[in-house]
Amino acid sequence: MTSDSYKTIKTYSLGIYKDRGSRFIAEAYPAEDAGQVKLLVEKARKEHHDARHHCFAYMIGPERENQRVNDDGEPPGTAGKPILGQINSYGLTNILIIVSRYFGGTLLGVSGLINAYRKAAESAIMNAVIIEKTLTAHYEITFPYSSLNEVMKTLKEENAGHTVRKIDLRCSIAVHFRSQDAGRIIGRLARIEGLEYRHISTR
Repeated sequence: MTSDSYKTIKTYSLGIYKDRGSRFIAEAYPAEDAGQVKLLVEKARKEHHDARHHCFAYMIGPERENQRVNDDGEPPGTAGKPILGQINSYGLTNILIIVSRYFGGTLLGVSGLINAYRKAAESAIMNAVIIEKTLTAHYEITFPYSSLNEVMKTLKEENAGHTVRKIDLRCSIAVHFRSQDAGRIIGRLARIEGLEYRHISTR
């Protein structure tokens, strides 16, 4: 991977693991924020309402900076951490894995639970399509009409995506390009007379 890319899953995937009567249903989702995580966990609780536990882990952010685990009543460290461990093993981010456990009547013990949640999470990941995404920087640039030709020439040379918002005495264009190219492209644009820029987001 390059410095401005990360690995995640393309779409929802499902994995199932069974041990001594207990069924562990693992669901992996692409997820980009904690609000989305909350909704997906609530959805799993409704769809698997007769499951005893709904444990999960997530990793969010291109730098893999935001993570959380939840054991949902299982002994501490036996569910969320093993799920997160599989996310880390595959180097993934922007992913949520929920494992719903249907109890089969036999206690699995600490080591059995750790293994079951790990295997279930791994199954969901192995059934997923793993993709590499590139971080894209989004800016808004404004400039006088007299600089329009120079701006458009620069955007074309840099192969930068753009959407024209306003062409008037003062023009406005939304531009986007690979994050690792932002310094060079914005540096070129900033030298154009009267041009101002504003960073919108990097995602």
